[in-house]
Formats: sequence, C-alpha cells, structure tokens
Amino acid sequence: MRDKADIEAALAALTLEEKASLLCGAGAWETVGVEHAGVPSIVLTDGPHGLRLQDPGAEHSAFDINLSLPATCFPTAAALGSSWDTGLMARIGEALGAESRAAGVSVLLGPGVNIKRSPLCGRNFEYLSEDPLLSGHLGAALVRGVQSTGVASSVKHFAANNQETERMTVSAEVDERTLREIYLAAFEHIVATERPGTVMAAYNKINGVHAAQNPWLLTRVLRDEWGFEGLVVSDWGAVLDPVAAVAAGLDLEMPSTNGFSARRLVEAVGDGRLEESAIDRAVTRVLELIGRTAAGREPAPEPDLDAHHALARRAAAESAVLLRNEGAVLPLDPDAAVNIAVIGEFARTPRYQGAGSSRVNPTRLDNAWDALREAAGAKSALTFSPGFLLTDAADADTADASGTPGAPADEAAALVSDAVAAAAAADVALVFLGLPEGVESEGHDRDSLDLPAAQIRLLEAVARANPNVVVVLANGGVVEVASWQHHARAVLEGWLGGQAGGGAIADLVFGRANPSGRLAETIPLRLADNPSYLNFPGGEGVVAYGERVYVGYRYYDTVDAPVAYPFGHGLSYTEFTYSDLAAEVEGSGADVVVRVRLTVTNSGAVAGKEVVQVYVGDTAASVDRPARELKAFAKVSLAAGASAPVEFALRARDFSYFSALHGDWVLEPGEFVVHVGASSRDVRLTAAVTVDAPEPLEPLSAESSVARWLADPIGGTVLRAALGGIPGSGLSDPDIVRMVESLPLSRLAALSGGRVDLDDIRRERARLSAEEA
Repeated sequence: MRDKADIEAALAALTLEEKASLLCGAGAWETVGVEHAGVPSIVLTDGPHGLRLQDPGAEHSAFDINLSLPATCFPTAAALGSSWDTGLMARIGEALGAESRAAGVSVLLGPGVNIKRSPLCGRNFEYLSEDPLLSGHLGAALVRGVQSTGVASSVKHFAANNQETERMTVSAEVDERTLREIYLAAFEHIVATERPGTVMAAYNKINGVHAAQNPWLLTRVLRDEWGFEGLVVSDWGAVLDPVAAVAAGLDLEMPSTNGFSARRLVEAVGDGRLEESAIDRAVTRVLELIGRTAAGREPAPEPDLDAHHALARRAAAESAVLLRNEGAVLPLDPDAAVNIAVIGEFARTPRYQGAGSSRVNPTRLDNAWDALREAAGAKSALTFSPGFLLTDAADADTADASGTPGAPADEAAALVSDAVAAAAAADVALVFLGLPEGVESEGHDRDSLDLPAAQIRLLEAVARANPNVVVVLANGGVVEVASWQHHARAVLEGWLGGQAGGGAIADLVFGRANPSGRLAETIPLRLADNPSYLNFPGGEGVVAYGERVYVGYRYYDTVDAPVAYPFGHGLSYTEFTYSDLAAEVEGSGADVVVRVRLTVTNSGAVAGKEVVQVYVGDTAASVDRPARELKAFAKVSLAAGASAPVEFALRARDFSYFSALHGDWVLEPGEFVVHVGASSRDVRLTAAVTVDAPEPLEPLSAESSVARWLADPIGGTVLRAALGGIPGSGLSDPDIVRMVESLPLSRLAALSGGRVDLDDIRRERARLSAEEA
C-alpha cells in the first residue's frame, strides 16, 4: 500500500463484500485485513495524553478502560492548553508517537480540539481551550509530533461535541457563522497545516444531522473546501446508518458490528441506493491510511520512559497557572528553616487524570508529598495531614465534612482538627484541594463549579489558624474560586498534571521552576455568568448555541463583565514589561499582512517565560463582533534583565468574519485595533491599523430587503433610478424610506403594480458591477 499502483491493485483484487468489510472494524480497536489482497489490519487506540492500549493478555472486555498496558501519562489537555507552548506540544507528540510505534499502534486517537463552550462539560479535561486559535495551534503541534514518528493522529471530535449530556443523540443547533468562527476553526487549521491522517466524526447531530453522516460537514466543508485527503473515522458507536454515513463521506466505522454494517452496504449497492464508487472511494482512503502508517508498524526501539517521565514533569510545570501570589509567598526557599504543613489527601494520593476512555495506566506515579520532602532543604520541616477523605462519588457536595458520603462525623472532625493543629504550628500551609475522582468524566457533565463543601470548610479552618496559606488545585475543568480564595495568599492551579504532576508542584513551590502557564479558559465569578448558562445542556434532544460567537472571553470582554480570572492570565516569579510596539500594513485585500513588532523585557530578578498575546478588534464592523479576539501568541524565555524582540504576521483571515450571506470570509476595509498584552484583560500596548480592501458586495436577490438594496453602492443606484420615474415613489422622503426599507424587493415590486421590473434591476446591477470590476 505504499503507492497508487499498490492501492489500485488491492482494490481490483477485492470483491464487493470484502470492500464493504474494510469499512467497519474487525473488533474493538483493529481494522479488517484481507490477506489475499495484501491488506493488513491496523490498530487504532485511545489518546490523547497517553497511550491507552488494551492489554491483550488480560481476561477482560475489549472496552475495559481500566486494563491497559503501561504508558506515560502526560498532563491532560486542560493543563497542556495552559502551557501556550507549541514546541512543548510537539515534543509530547513525538513521545506519544514513539510509545505508539513500540506498541504496534498505527493511529492515536487525539488530540481533542473541541471548544470549551461551558465549564460544565464533563470532558473539558480532554480539550485545550475556549479559543479556536489556541486550540488549533497547540493541536497542530501535537499532530506534527505524533506524525513525525510514522503514526497517524485522529483529530476529534468533528464537530460541535461540547457536552456529554445526550451526547449520542443531541442536536447542536448552531448558525453557520458561529460554526465557522468558533467550532470548526481549530480543525481547519490542523487540516491545512499538518495533514492529519484521520479526522474523527462526533456522536452528536449538527442542526439535525448526525455528524458521522453529515455530507455538508464531511464532504463539502472538510474535503471540498479544506482539501482534507485523509480518512474520516467514526467515534466508537457513532454510526446510526452505515449507508448514509458512507454516502456522506465517512470512510471507517468503529468498532466492529460483526458484519451487520458491511451487509447493509452490499445490499444498498445491490438495490441502487448507494453507488459502488462511494464504497471504492472509502476503501481507497482506508488503503491510503494503511500505506501512510506502514513505517510506523516496522520494528521500533523501546521508548525512553525515563525521558518521557521527565518530559511529563516539565510539561506539568509549564502548564500550571499561578493565579494569585499575595506578598510573594511563593516560591518557598528550600534552604531556609521553614516549617511547612502539607494538608490535603491529594498531596499523597494525586488526582492526575480524568475518567473515561482516555484513562492511562501510568508507568510510574509521583505524588507531591514525596516530591516536596525530596526538594526541601535540610533545615525545613514538613508535616502531612490528610484533612479529608477521597470519594468516588459523582456528587461530592452531598458528602459530609470528610468529603466522603456517610463517613463518621467524629472521623471527619478529627481530620480537620489534625490539619488545623499542623497549620498552627507551621510557617506556611500548603493545602491541596480539588475535584473528587469521577466528577469529571466522559459520559456525563458536571452539575456545578464548586469544590466539595468539606474542602472549603477545611480551608477556612486552616486559614483561621495560619494566614500563610497556599492552595494547590487538582481539577480538569475550572472551579469557582471567588468565594474562598481570600482565605489563601497564593493559589496555584495544577490541573490534572499527569503521572509526574507531583514532582512539578514541588518544582514550582520551591522555585526550581518559574510558573509560566496562562489560562486557556476564563474562570467566571459564578456559573450563571457563563454565556452558555441558559442554553446548556439543552433539552428534548436539542441544545441551542444561543450565545453565538460570544464564547468565553469573547463574551466577558465584550460586555465588560467581571470575572475571577481572565483568559490568558497567569503570574510569574518575575515581571515583564512591553515596549516599542509597531504595526505596519503591507498589501491589501486578501494579500494584506500586518507586521506586529514589540520588545519584551524581563524586568525582574529571576529567569522566566512570558506569553505574549495579540488580539484584534474591529472598531466599525458592519456586523456585531467581539471586542477583541486572539490572533497570535508566543511564549518567550528570558533571563533576568534580558530583552527580546517579538514579531507576528497577521493576515487577512485574522481581520475577517464569516458571512453566511456571502458564504465566505469577509474582510471589510477600515480601522482595526491591535491589542498586545499578558491576558485578554491585561492589555499593555495598542496600535490602530487601517486595512485596505474592496468593499464587500453583498449578494442581493428579489428577497433581499429594500434597505439592503439601498445600502449597496451599485444596487442602491439602480433601485433609485428604477423608482425615480414613478410618481410618488417616496424615496426622497426619509419617513417613507424607513417604512418600506424592511420590505423584500419582490414585495415592493408587487406593490408598484408592475412598474418595477425585477429582471431589469438585476440585469442592470450585474452590468454595472462587471464594469466596475
């Protein structure tokens, strides 16, 4: 399957029945092989933050997510998204690819680039950001790394898979502009830049049509517009009608249906409902994928798991976000004589990944308690108090003071009492809090943003005993912090940091690493502030995306709503200053380039990394647009006192919006503002630029309103001329114009008694438009 001739020969050697069988899995994780035609079976398996390959030697169901071969468990996407580091993502991709190759895996299922529409989505820990540009660039880097090893990536879940509630059946009702600008953009970027081996079709419907059998999505957009040449695979169990799926552009249904789908495909060809050419097209893509991943199935060296563990530790440190640090309580001096009370069971029993199909069996597992003791100097004294018990309960807020439903009150009180005593005797209390296991999972959404009430009560009690409190969080989706963070001088968001997350926390606490993570999603003051609040998760099989393009910071910043922490926020142990912003425009229209240059200086006393963020706002758009949108970013490493130039090139797409009316991206001429800063709210420098582009000519029809015709530079001239010869037409009277401007032109023509000829108007507009062009 290494070239076109091999594929054509294999295709010719296959019967219709054999071809149909290739379009559905042979089991849970393998494709069908046909030996006489030289078609091998290949393995697809779960990612995206670690290889989850079912243990072939274990006695279990093929879908038992708890029995898989050991693999490096990297930080989840919720953490990696906050790294804002494409180079780091590429290196993690290379490590994932190396472990996949060694295990004989041809396709790694990931990354997940679905947008975090609501912070309640149970699978947000698997997704990168609320912003499509950040998700797209980080996802592309991971794909690049994985595919550099000969293993194919499967970018998922295509598309608008933003909740787990009714995920198999719910219809995401989304207007086209919102789809294009928010929910498809990350996929588009990855397809355009990295040629992923596969794209995975989602479970849900989009505007009433299942994603896995949606011709507009899988053929018109993905293939015809974006030029995707790879294979489209279904999410596991997403295909309702295999005939409709293949006709729509799906190539491979997973997992096996024990021949049922293949028989339906053969029957559909036999009775004329499906062209055999559609089968051949899909089979060709299966064969191309097999050929493309052939190198990845050749013998590979054993991966360096120690190096991968070290990479996972670095990634966890790069991804953690220092939300708050009053009085520079962090970092702690490892060489000072300091008494540290480590409180919270998560310090000893880490919460490091989410639940569901991405659960990885780690090669080893660090915990923060051991890592802190190892990192502390000889003069330091550390004590540990569990503070609460862990729970697997999905509804942690029903738990008693220990955090465990039904735990004896005296046992819970004793845990809190021990923690308070330890805190009172310490110089600083490190309190490890987070969401219990099972609260965040594939298959269900969260009910609230709250930490368990027992943990909050523990924090309050500890803070009364010692004001020097540092909270370390473990969670895959954002949690509410506004009601309790005043009890802590510092808050370190550690996310679900993977198997080496405990060591990373120790590195950050003692200053071995400088926090450089930045929020990839806004932390609201309360759940009700989220723009999707009234439309999530919908009901009666439908969820309306009523907030449109105003997702996350696009909403909060546009309406200037207060938030706990804005998109892009993150503190450091040093300070950065921005200067010398220049924005120069080159070219015009589709060829325009705006070159943004500035200088960033580390004005503090220690080395660190700054994430420079570039946002664009349209000051006079003809349609509503967010106040500013992320269009570029760079993570810059600087020694203390050092400066570095940073440059970005913004192109026409960065200034455009998608118009359903035009069926394309529209660049309007005029002034735009370039905002450069350290978050969507922390804008340090701004520059206004004027972009030259042709005025977009709106498509007009007989059903377009009179107002639209009059607003059009050519259409208005034609319409006024047509009405000018009609006595009493009234277009010179502003009151009459306001009264009739909402009428479709066809209605105005009908009211004219035949004196307005629509065909003449259309012909004259077309003639004048052609002359102007």
